Amino acid sequence: MRILLALIASAPLLAAAGPGDTAVVVYNSALADSKTVASHYSTARAVPTNQVIGLPLPNSETMTRKEFRDLLQEPLLKALTERGLWKLRDDATSRAFNLTNPPAVTESPIRYAVLCLGVPLKILRDDALTEPGAEKLQPELRRNEAAVDSELALLPLAAGHHPLISALPNRNYAATNPAALHPTNGLLLLARLDGPTVAIAHGLVDKAMQAEREGLWGRAYFDARGLRDGPYSIGDEWLRRAAETTRRYGLETTLDDEPATFSAGFPLSQAALYAGWYDGGISGPFAREKVEFMPGAVAYHLHSFSAHTLRSADKNWCGPLLAKGATATMGCVEEPYLAGTPDLSVFFHRLTVAGWTFGEAAYAAQGSLSWQTTVVGDPLYRPFGQHPAELHASLVKRHSPLLAWSHLRVVNLNLARGTSPAEMIGYLNEQAETKTSAVLLEKLGDLQLTLQKPDLAIEAWDKALANHPTPQQRIRLLSARAEQLTQLERNKLALADWKLLLELLPPSPERTRAEQRRNAVDAKVKAVR
Repeated sequence: MRILLALIASAPLLAAAGPGDTAVVVYNSALADSKTVASHYSTARAVPTNQVIGLPLPNSETMTRKEFRDLLQEPLLKALTERGLWKLRDDATSRAFNLTNPPAVTESPIRYAVLCLGVPLKILRDDALTEPGAEKLQPELRRNEAAVDSELALLPLAAGHHPLISALPNRNYAATNPAALHPTNGLLLLARLDGPTVAIAHGLVDKAMQAEREGLWGRAYFDARGLRDGPYSIGDEWLRRAAETTRRYGLETTLDDEPATFSAGFPLSQAALYAGWYDGGISGPFAREKVEFMPGAVAYHLHSFSAHTLRSADKNWCGPLLAKGATATMGCVEEPYLAGTPDLSVFFHRLTVAGWTFGEAAYAAQGSLSWQTTVVGDPLYRPFGQHPAELHASLVKRHSPLLAWSHLRVVNLNLARGTSPAEMIGYLNEQAETKTSAVLLEKLGDLQLTLQKPDLAIEAWDKALANHPTPQQRIRLLSARAEQLTQLERNKLALADWKLLLELLPPSPERTRAEQRRNAVDAKVKAVR
């Protein structure tokens, strides 16, 4: 009972869940696929028909400033006001802009806007656009191209009458109250259902709702670069804080703090959360034919052009991550500079510990708007909104195979609170699920190893390997077992594992190491002969 209390104590601070009547859905009425995505989403989330808006837009990922203003921004503002979804101040379109002014929107039953595949992704630079004071900006920030999402997010602040050159600060950055993220506070929570195909766009809400029902389970992976100082160290600091957040939240968490990104041989299994940087295009384990993303997985790779296009399954990062099975992501359509990208420590805290929606977490994490970030996925998606103890009880009642992940979370929560590994070994041995769960048996072996009991660790990993691990989990288990067998000088058994790993691993540092270990062990075996 004392151990299970840790699960109850980890309950999120519940925010308004964001049902469909708090969202508007915007689609390109000139594109049949766009309407299909809008219909699928509005049905799934029960969005009122009055809040589904079709506008004739270019059939392209880009649009000019004039097209954005004339075809999207102003018609959307008009539709929101005429349909009674926004009430504007009398002087909303005439007063001079100032960040300290009250927002243009005074009343709004909606908080979210969902842009569907077919709504352009980015606004092109307009070299003819001039604004007073722009010459005082740093040259690299003297730009007016932007992500459509990021520009529209500011629509309630000044009804579109804000400066367009450079970024504007997000008044809601690092917010601690989700209710503050609201049009009457100057912010519309914008996200898009987009990707390389219509089926992928449909899946973003389908998988989100599945994870809301069953929980988002799996492992958290963070790929930092080992930076401790210099202008780019803040990116690594965000990742390290995010990893500590998910670890203390009870998720099985891996933090890589080496300069290289995850390699092709890295055993990325059962991924629920991922964040890393800084490759120009999809690479490492994400370039595999199959990536082990769990339903509802949130994945983000920080790069200046990660969302330069969403229509490709193999270029940049966002499109490929979605094509490989991620349910939500973010990215940059053009160069944002590091300070203009989402603060990942804020994002993962709000998503997990605070239990916010994806849209709330994404916009609380952004220090800049009217800039380059696009948010891709269902903004209403709330992966950690269920009370952990209630979710655990529901899994028990349904005899769900996902219960093993909830037991794993109980173990991790207790370890984070100082419970001894020995006590958690006892907890695992008491659970019927441990006998047949590769997930729990792997953890049991890991805990035995922390107590310097390699024989018991190997025994647990043997059982895990016999209980249908995923392909990448199998590689991790084989690597761990081979290493311990080598250290115990059980060379024939170790040699068999190293040989098997060489068959399974692609060219990578992991394969090179396995080859070196195989050769060394093989030499010892031959010497005995």
